[in-house]
Order: sequence, then C-alpha cells, then structure tokens
Amino acid sequence: MRNVYEEVDRNKTKSVLVVVLFAVFVIAATYFLGVSLGYDRYSVVGLAFVVSGLSSFFGYWYSDKVILSISGARTADGSEDRLFRSVAENLSIGGGIPFPKLYVIEDSAPNAFATGRDIKHAVVCVTTGLLEKLDRTELEGVVAHEMSHIKNYDTRLMSVVAVMVGMITLLADWLLRARFRGRSRDNEEGNLGVILMMLGIVLALVSPIIARLIQLAISRRREFLADAWSAKLTRQPSGLIRALKKISQDNEPLEAANKATAHLYIVNPFKENIVYPERSRRSSFAKLFNTHPPIEERIKALEGML
Repeated sequence: MRNVYEEVDRNKTKSVLVVVLFAVFVIAATYFLGVSLGYDRYSVVGLAFVVSGLSSFFGYWYSDKVILSISGARTADGSEDRLFRSVAENLSIGGGIPFPKLYVIEDSAPNAFATGRDIKHAVVCVTTGLLEKLDRTELEGVVAHEMSHIKNYDTRLMSVVAVMVGMITLLADWLLRARFRGRSRDNEEGNLGVILMMLGIVLALVSPIIARLIQLAISRRREFLADAWSAKLTRQPSGLIRALKKISQDNEPLEAANKATAHLYIVNPFKENIVYPERSRRSSFAKLFNTHPPIEERIKALEGML
C-alpha cells in the first residue's frame, strides 16, 4: 500500500511525462504539417504561434473573471458562508498557500472548482448545494482538493495546455484552408508530393483530436494528484471519500456548468453516470473523452491511503 507522499510523487511523475510527450507531439505535428503541405515551415509556424499566443494571452489573464461571470458566482461574504471561509482559511494556513478569493454559486447541486492564473490570483468556488449537503470534514476534503490545484499550479498548467491545443488546431485549419485555396504543387513534386500532401491532410484532421485527448488525459491525471494532496493536507482521506460519494450520487445536474467549464469541477457536473447509467459501461476508447476519471477509481486510490 502506497502512502500519501508516494501517491503524490507518482502522480507528479506521470503528469510531467504526459506534458513532455504533448509538447513533443505539438512540435512534431507542426513541423510535419508545414513540410508535407508544401509551405515554408518557419513562416507558417511563426504565424500560428503569434496568433494563438495573442488570443491565449487574454484568456490566460482574464479566464477567472470570464468563468466566474459565466457561472453566475458571487463573493462568499455572507453570514451563511462562514463555514466555507473558516475551512478555507485553516487549510490555507496549514498548506502554506495564500488565502484565495472565495466565491459561491447559487445552485443546489453540490460541486466545486478552482481557477486563476497563479497562486496569488487564485479562486475557489463552491455551490450552495455543497455547503448545505456536506459536513465540515467532507467540506475540508473538497476545499483541500481545490487548493491542491492552486498549490500545484494546475490552473496554470491547464492554461498552457489549452494554448498548445489551440495552436495545433489553428495551425491545422490554416494549412488546410491555404492548401485548398492556393496553387497546387503536386505536378511539380510528383508522386512523393501527393503522398506527403495526403499525409499532411490526414494529420491536420487528426491532430486537433489527438491534442484534445492528451488535454483530457492531463486533466484526469491532475484530479488524482489533487485527491492525494487533499488527503495529505487534511490527513483524513475518509472526508474526501465521503464527499465524492455524496457529490456523485446526487442526481441533480449543475445548471451553471457548460462544456467549456465542466472539466474544472471536482466531479463531472452533468452527472452522466447517474442520469445515464449505461454510460458507465462504455468502452475504454469512449472513456478517453471523459473530462474526469471514474469516481470508483478515485475512491479506490484514496482508500489505499487509509
């Protein structure tokens, strides 16, 4: 049985490996797309970096405000939010983390998420349903999980990954559009040129899907890491275990969530496995598109730390 520290180190190693492989994939795909489709690779890659970089810059700096606005969250300054503030303050001191901004979504479905570009501009947001349905120990497990995303710079990591996904998607789209609009060089290049062009088109179509799958894989891996770190901080894995069971068994979807923000929450806010139980038996391939790891796997990992 692995202890909490071993579980944290194990998940960190796997996350770093996935990110490195993702970076290698983006570089290789960018290079191959430019060469195979007959463009000057330096100019195309440079243009893709500039445009995706500018668009991602504003998303990186203002993503927290956009997400909170979309979610309809309010600041946690009411008398009914005292427990939330108390738990967050204690965990902040215990974990050596700057006290984050606290927000609440008026929704009876229990859930929570963290956002913000860095540890000094972090936000932890919970629903009123979470505050009403969890006891203090369970709430500590959830808030500690979200603070883990802050302490381990998961919010920054996912911003960087989003930039990489956006870059490869934009690049593939530009190359395909320019290729079909521009003058074909197939006659000049011969059969080899045709083969390279076809390979480039296939890669341009598949690369965004592969990039998205890697993004989801990183997101799922960071959930395991956050669970382990929560157990380390609270020293009570049972609190988060009970919280995950309560949240996942609550069959009310979170109305404030959408596809753009679903991956941020501690548990899938659409509750697919509850509303559509047959989906829990999907193939391994279909599960690659999940935003979260299965609850039973997360609980099993936490039970191994008891």
